[in-house]
Amino acid sequence: MKLRKVTAATAAALVLALTATACGGDDDKSDTSSGSGGGDKIKVGIKFDQPGIGLKEPDGSFSGFDVDVATYVAKQLGYEPDQIEWTETKSADRETALARGDVKFIAASYSINDERKQKVDFAGPYLLTHQDLLVKADSDIAKGTDLNGKNLCSVTGSTSAQNVKDSIAPKANLRVNSGYSECIAALQSGAVDAVTTDASILAGFAAQDKYKGQFKLAGLELSNENYGIGVKKGDTATVDKINTALEKMVSDGAWDTAVKDNFGPAGYKNEPAPKIGDIVK
Repeated sequence: MKLRKVTAATAAALVLALTATACGGDDDKSDTSSGSGGGDKIKVGIKFDQPGIGLKEPDGSFSGFDVDVATYVAKQLGYEPDQIEWTETKSADRETALARGDVKFIAASYSINDERKQKVDFAGPYLLTHQDLLVKADSDIAKGTDLNGKNLCSVTGSTSAQNVKDSIAPKANLRVNSGYSECIAALQSGAVDAVTTDASILAGFAAQDKYKGQFKLAGLELSNENYGIGVKKGDTATVDKINTALEKMVSDGAWDTAVKDNFGPAGYKNEPAPKIGDIVK
């Protein structure tokens, strides 16, 4: 009889403990992939094919500056690295992924501009880079207008290609692919004369072992590209939390470490950390 009483008391206590834990879960985890609270994973959008920025390694791990930034931000939101579910978000798919709620936020070389701000909200910026050209090491392309009559490659959804066609080299023969890896392969084979996008992205490719010595950056500053973290339109609470996390990343030195780890091997000369919250409104 005494054994049954102890067992019943223990069971009751267990039920109370589980109930208390469940009630407290929403308070502890308010930043879930769906934004509804109570989850133990967070879905984050990155690029899978940009060395130095966002790259899925052969072993299934992920590397790059955006990956380091997103990991730091997720940590400040209450998520450990093993609680992050990385989701590939190509340039043309980013706005749709946020609108559908496929991801909580996107850190994927996502340049802030007025058109995109109509569709998504941005935290940041967390990196200032410039549009540049990647050419073969022996190329004589030295300025933007040299692209007239040349074959140029960029990707769908990127602002870089349109910038060249509109104001730099309207007579360039533009080839648009779904990813930068295809552009780099075309440059290597001679199918195109140059690849254009942000210098940070191009530097990552140039630094890969399989491409070392084959390419060079033209060293141009064809535009200013401020990378922001994309958040679903109207989710100002998450924007504020991410901005706080980014400010901490800059102040505690983690931002500088991430820059050196990811861009240092390519000899890329980065700009200082931009002011968080600037230009995003």
